[in-house]
Amino acid sequence: MSTFPLPTEELSKRAFEPCSLVIFGATGDLTHRKLIPALYHLALENSFSSSSLKVIGVARRDKSNHEFREELKNSLSKFSRSGVDELLWEQFSSTISYHRMEFDDLEGYLQLAKKLEEYESAHQLPANRLFYFAVAPHQFEVILKHLKESKLSRSREKGWTRVVLEKPFGTNLETARDLNKLVHDSFPESSTYRIDHYLGKETAQNIMMLRFANPIFESLWNAQHIHHVQITAAESMGVEGRAGYYDQAGALRDMVQNHLLQLFTLIAMEPPARIDDHAIRNEKVNVLKSLRPLHGQDVFNNVVRAQYGEGFFNNEKLLGYKNESAVASDSLTETYVALHLSLENQRWRGVPFFIRSGKRMPQSLTEIVITFKSSSTHLFSTQGGCFPANTLVMRMQPHEGISLNFLVKNPASKFSIQPVSMDFDYEHSFRKPNPEAYERLLFDVIHGDPTLFARGDEVEEAWTFIDGIQRAWSTSSKDLTSYPSGTWGPEAAHLLLQKHGASWREAAPEHF
Repeated sequence: MSTFPLPTEELSKRAFEPCSLVIFGATGDLTHRKLIPALYHLALENSFSSSSLKVIGVARRDKSNHEFREELKNSLSKFSRSGVDELLWEQFSSTISYHRMEFDDLEGYLQLAKKLEEYESAHQLPANRLFYFAVAPHQFEVILKHLKESKLSRSREKGWTRVVLEKPFGTNLETARDLNKLVHDSFPESSTYRIDHYLGKETAQNIMMLRFANPIFESLWNAQHIHHVQITAAESMGVEGRAGYYDQAGALRDMVQNHLLQLFTLIAMEPPARIDDHAIRNEKVNVLKSLRPLHGQDVFNNVVRAQYGEGFFNNEKLLGYKNESAVASDSLTETYVALHLSLENQRWRGVPFFIRSGKRMPQSLTEIVITFKSSSTHLFSTQGGCFPANTLVMRMQPHEGISLNFLVKNPASKFSIQPVSMDFDYEHSFRKPNPEAYERLLFDVIHGDPTLFARGDEVEEAWTFIDGIQRAWSTSSKDLTSYPSGTWGPEAAHLLLQKHGASWREAAPEHF
């Protein structure tokens, strides 16, 4: 199936097969902030009729269907990009119901199965069922085992059964392998969707289109023409109430293992033989297999880790990480990480890839920067100065878009050179907001297109690389440094690039 991005109006042209969506963790933040708003917006765009989707929220608290719907409506009014249309909400919410049960109670699953069968029979619908795990990872095992024991994980003769799992998928290679085995004991790989919302972003989806549909770029997409690549995911906020989770994870596990390595594979992959999920995901796995492992001293030479200290942002004094609530005073957890990666294949040999992610930075942005090699000619060298290299910038947030930066003659002089950019902005060009990431991902999983979801072997290859770094860190903490809140990270991260004649791009958020 094609995964090249479709405008929002195109989503409504693909047939939507009726199904039942069961959300475990229905009273949680993810359901209220992301899942229900995404489904509502799909309904708003006529991607499905209200009668074709049955939503059952599963959680442990006592509440009626009416109470559950009112809570969802209140959340929708806060998080919907288009407000709440009363008539549409009435139609959409009429098929939302609530099912209270403990996740370790088999009888609750049997009652859930009965509800699904009664609904499908009454409306003469196929037994298409999607189970969404909007719960903490430690609850995966008990839910998976009970879905199997109650036979809910089994596909019916007339219908399909699928499962969606949120990150983190494991905490290292061993736990990821164990979790893969556990999932596959209940669901086959073809029915398993490991979600990464970064791949639902329009710019991330458009990387393949930009490369492979435009010969002007693909012909330059190699070591002969590219000097280096950098991928940044910066956050201005701190741990914001997530310290309990974050102090166990850190930036490497929380952001690099999944989000940033996913973007890295899309940038570095070879052209797939076909536009289908199998061929595309094969090429992504091949990138990870070509990644030069980092072990021992190589880790300390190529990876920088740090924690944010006290600082200022927008004239507000900010706490250091170790002073945050629920963070241990002797914590060694990194809130910032920068890596130099190398690929051992013909296309990319010798090209450094730099990845960084950090909290309490001057702005929140996610972007990819391709920096091209300077021209070998010195025709304008007599003009003096140092000319900036040509760059291609793909911005995921904020202001999704693509910018190509190059040099032109300043019209006010004879040969004076000035950098300019050609900018493409999604919202301005298409005159409507982009679909949210969860809209596209939910749409794809209901249609059975797994291309934008991580495959089991892909997850394990990513953890294999990350584990090498974690092992080295466990032997010494002397490399752990700090940086003031509101800055772009430690000096060591800038030196990491300077060794290769490069520097981090630090642009204002309103500009490419």
